[in-house]
Amino acid sequence: MNLPPVVPFEPVSTDRAPSGEEWIAQFKWDGVRVLTYYDGTDVQLFNRKLNERTLQYPEYQAVTDYCQARNVILDGEIIALENGKPSFHQVMKRDGLRSGKSLAGSVRKVPVVYMLFDILYCNDEWVIDKPLSERQALLEELVIPDDRVQIVQSFTQTEELFGIAQAHGLEGVVYKDLGSTYALKGKDQRWRKHKNYQDVNAVVGGVTYRSGVVNAILLGLYNEEGRLVYIGHAGTGKLSRQDWIDLTALTRPLIVPEKPFVNEPERSREAAWLQPRLTVKIRFMEWTRYLTLRQPSIQAFLSVAPEECTFLREK
Repeated sequence: MNLPPVVPFEPVSTDRAPSGEEWIAQFKWDGVRVLTYYDGTDVQLFNRKLNERTLQYPEYQAVTDYCQARNVILDGEIIALENGKPSFHQVMKRDGLRSGKSLAGSVRKVPVVYMLFDILYCNDEWVIDKPLSERQALLEELVIPDDRVQIVQSFTQTEELFGIAQAHGLEGVVYKDLGSTYALKGKDQRWRKHKNYQDVNAVVGGVTYRSGVVNAILLGLYNEEGRLVYIGHAGTGKLSRQDWIDLTALTRPLIVPEKPFVNEPERSREAAWLQPRLTVKIRFMEWTRYLTLRQPSIQAFLSVAPEECTFLREK
């Protein structure tokens, strides 16, 4: 392979849509970021962390079936659908596989679609210094869409598109400056991601530690029978280092020998259980089919009574 993998351009987070004729918006597809490298002979696929994914997605090894370039680097997101909507859980069934036998069965059971949104190299030439508008035109010229490969649509109604993402429960929107070049290993305001988050008030029923300081909290909600159900753990968010130290001291008197959850948390072996007295606001992407939170992050501790943190309030 004569095209070594590169670290792709990344968007920064935002909480509002930009305005101006230079901006377009694209749906975020809740999949796996994958770049395809075709040097005219060999094909390799890599994710954004430069881990190879060629075997996981054999549908895309015949690049000439869907791209008319002599050689090319394509950037996009591989997605899987569940009930007509993109499902990160489903696509991870493919992305996480390693053995050939499992992969063969998964290709049939979990069909995927490659949502292409950029091109970095084609016909012996790097095009990363061209504006996005020209790269998009090149993508339209070279890619042959079919059931397995699509070109991501761009919209000028940036704010309206985010509203549509919210209404349909999609991951969110990426805003892009049409004049932006493609910065390898870059991450700046010319690309912005606006995620469709949800909030939940949850009870803290346990903690885990790193070097004697709390580094994650185990979360729960009360069900109709008044039993605390584990819904996930959070170790990221808006807490400072001092906040974690203060939380360590705050939770020490609350430690109990038995878990307060009716079900078994993921981190039971390393957890210290707490009396369910603390409540916290958590921001997250979506509920999984296993009734846990996807991508939870800590926003703030609350004065809400624990018994008010129920599934009924979240429906």
